Amino acid sequence: MSELWRPSPTRIADANLTRFTSCVNARRGTQLREYAELYAWSLAEPASFWSELARFADVRADWGAGPVIEHPGRMPGARFFPGARLNFAENLLRFGDDQPALLFRNERGTRRTLSYRELRAQVARVADGLRSAGVVAGDRVAGFLPNLPEAAIAMLAAASVGATWSSCSPDFGVRGVLDRFGQIQPKVLFTADGYFYAGKQLDSLQPMSEVLAQLTVVEHVVVIPYADPQPPLAALGAAAGRASLWQEFGVSGRAASFASLPFDHPLYILYSSGTTGRPKCIVHGAGGTLLQHQKEHLLHTDLKRSDRLFYFTTCGWMMWNWLMSGLASGATLVLYDGSPFHPHPGVLWHIAQHERITIFGTSSKYLSALQKDGFVPAQAVDLTALRTVLSTGSPLLPEGFDYVYSAVKADLQLASISGGTDIVSCFALGCPTRPVYRGELQCRGLGMAVDIFDDAGRSVRGERGELVCTAPFPSMPVGFWNDPTGAKYRAAYFERFPDVWYHGDYAALTEHDGVVIYGRSDAVLNPGGVRIGTAEIYAAVESLPQILEALAVAQDWQGDVRIVLFVRLQSGAELDAALQQQIRSTIRAYTTPRHVPAKIIAVPDIPRTLSGKVTELAVRNVIHGLPVKNLDALANPGALAHFRDLPELKS
Repeated sequence: MSELWRPSPTRIADANLTRFTSCVNARRGTQLREYAELYAWSLAEPASFWSELARFADVRADWGAGPVIEHPGRMPGARFFPGARLNFAENLLRFGDDQPALLFRNERGTRRTLSYRELRAQVARVADGLRSAGVVAGDRVAGFLPNLPEAAIAMLAAASVGATWSSCSPDFGVRGVLDRFGQIQPKVLFTADGYFYAGKQLDSLQPMSEVLAQLTVVEHVVVIPYADPQPPLAALGAAAGRASLWQEFGVSGRAASFASLPFDHPLYILYSSGTTGRPKCIVHGAGGTLLQHQKEHLLHTDLKRSDRLFYFTTCGWMMWNWLMSGLASGATLVLYDGSPFHPHPGVLWHIAQHERITIFGTSSKYLSALQKDGFVPAQAVDLTALRTVLSTGSPLLPEGFDYVYSAVKADLQLASISGGTDIVSCFALGCPTRPVYRGELQCRGLGMAVDIFDDAGRSVRGERGELVCTAPFPSMPVGFWNDPTGAKYRAAYFERFPDVWYHGDYAALTEHDGVVIYGRSDAVLNPGGVRIGTAEIYAAVESLPQILEALAVAQDWQGDVRIVLFVRLQSGAELDAALQQQIRSTIRAYTTPRHVPAKIIAVPDIPRTLSGKVTELAVRNVIHGLPVKNLDALANPGALAHFRDLPELKS
């Protein structure tokens, strides 16, 4: 892969990573220089690494006595800092000055700011409301919320009293919310009255009334006025008697206080996509989440107090949780609510210019859509302040790298990052002191023993295989909710390769010690016994201007499988014989003859999960006449109708 960017000597010298390496050398007597040496040391001496990270990040904790890692050979079963006590919210609210903590924008042009001092006061007020509502450590507090400052405040208030926070974005349907919150039984629920998307005002109170009619365990509902300054609580129906408005919840002027809790105290409950059944409720601990995010922000993203960190996300995606932890570094978080294409495709980049965003995070699908649209940020806005672009959600194709460096900015770090809800963080991500190579994630994360295994469980280099992690790390889940024996947890990650975390990504390590992700393992195609990652096909076919989006699945056929490619076309394009031939020849040129689909079929829409990922498994089930168990996990379940009983699949 060709080199696209190399950090300047000044940037390397000024990086937090460089300073951290110097601190380790001074305190530990090591002579670490390159990232590869620091990475190897972090795996060889995990207790020293995580201790040095906690010191460097100035984590506020009572570390107690005992080992840094208890049972370090157990996978799962290791415990980090078992004697420590801390509070997650206290660490995120360590700053109490007038620097903006949260800067909110929406698609209607609304702009609000909240300083660190104001944020701390608001969290103290809402925490008082939670205590008055009877919330104690271990209770669950839920949010059905747009990406508002109030969502951050409610989460921090819950964490300050030791409650466990869980959130869904308001585009989740009633069934989707019940499938999630119904499992965890929250005591208090926060909701906005509505939200805005693509120029429309949408109501949240009616769906919430349906949720609360079945979720009677919720003792108190807090309604945030957003779409309407005076929202009608009566719209909650029978639940109106349990409701109050945001501004009436808690007493102002209370001093902030923070419960001191064990390192592994449950902080968040996140959810698997739920496309094959009810979503798994994944419980993450406070200390592990904090340490892992501090590592990724400070060392891998080079986040500083002077930065303005933006990630386009909803409260239903783990990147929201990741973004929130940026407060611990004292940066300003830029929040956005609405469509990234309304009122025009450049809306987020105009915000980036106006707010002087330094680190801009988004999804690979968004970058691909901009590229297809022909929007060139560098020609539309001044991005002088921007120094880093982050991309995740699905593999960023090599053409996506080209687009960022040609259309956004030539001198910036493009960090394609990959991990997941399962670890509320990353296995592979950026490195501010290393070059960026086309199509590659820059490095494996510090302290993460990431490897690639073949089917026999042997480590391979330069070959494609299963992405695994062979040693414990702090942000492994505490467990799954309602899984007292841990059987579901072990089955999810540790049965494929005993005592090794199996992540379900098809990947390879490169000659630069970077990582390439080829797609999800459960979506890997296997015609004639040859394993093919779907991302390779998408990289080829989505390079064509006529193709908006593609989805490839394996269809059982005559005792083997064959590749079927579905394409969503640009307006005015037609899937005629010439375009079919162009698609096949492009895929063959990019990859191998094995990758060329047996069938190419045009569809008007492609189903995706609520977090925006195309769902090959749902389509594979539909074309084989199998049920899709949880339609509520899809953002556009109606799209599946286009794949049923297709005559093209019968010959």
